Amino acid sequence: MRVVVIGGSGHIGTFLIPRLVRGGHEVVNISRGRRSGYVDDPAWQEVRQVTADREDGSGAFPDRVADLRPDAVVDLICFDLESATALVERLRGETGHLLHCGTIWRSGPSVKVPVTESSGTPPMGGYGIAKAAIAEMLRAETRSGGLITTSLHPGHIVGPGWHPIGPLGNLDPTVWRRLSAGEPIDVPGIGAEFMHHVHADDVAQAFEAAIARRDAAAGEDFSVVAPSALNVRGYAQIGASWFGQEARLRPVTWDQFRAGTDAESAELSWEHLVRDHYFSIDKARALLGYAPAYEPEDAVLESVRWLVDHGQLEVANPLKV
Repeated sequence: MRVVVIGGSGHIGTFLIPRLVRGGHEVVNISRGRRSGYVDDPAWQEVRQVTADREDGSGAFPDRVADLRPDAVVDLICFDLESATALVERLRGETGHLLHCGTIWRSGPSVKVPVTESSGTPPMGGYGIAKAAIAEMLRAETRSGGLITTSLHPGHIVGPGWHPIGPLGNLDPTVWRRLSAGEPIDVPGIGAEFMHHVHADDVAQAFEAAIARRDAAAGEDFSVVAPSALNVRGYAQIGASWFGQEARLRPVTWDQFRAGTDAESAELSWEHLVRDHYFSIDKARALLGYAPAYEPEDAVLESVRWLVDHGQLEVANPLKV
């Protein structure tokens, strides 16, 4: 099968493209620049690389994809409904399967957990609203007899080569230095809010399974996350233990937290923690055979270890695990 992956040089593609090559597929990677993933793999030598930018203003991107004559297209970098619709309309009748990468942020703040594909609340924020609209369009397209589509919705993706969403719900690396030193950390509220991470290879596994089980995946959407989720205080406690420390958490109000945190990090913390996300993977397990290999703390530890080993994360003490 010829599989075209749009944006395959990023987090998910780092693991998905080698999986597809090893599975016997002919793989084409469309990207704007980067030629391979974050982790070296000899499978990349067998991948055809195509340079293209869907945002170049020419409107020719859907034609570029269709001209590759794919049996399946995996779109990892579509963020607005207009672009998604244009690709669907061009591939309709010519391509066997379009798979879209969404996000768990298509669901708003939780009212009951675990959240299922049908029990999420309306999304908040432009990113989540757009991804929810794309998923609904794809579902309607397939169920009306058009192009076969599937949308998969990962949690907070982690893996070697990039910083994970940390215990405070942001990307501020100083939290790891403080945890590794046993220093106190200001936590907004009591730290009970959940974040749902997932290793990039587990997301890749889900996409590979959806390609293989096209009939089961047709017109469906799936939450793709780790088997469990971490709340703020548990995440901090586990993270500190990696350095032989105990987490010293100091509850503060959100106003106090914002006053002591840079504006960008404070806003990102709010965006993650207000959603309080913990999702079910029962549907993906049943229809796709999804079997994530990583618990969330194991996925984050792999990311933190890579950053420490490559001198990209300052810590006060070495990892003890």
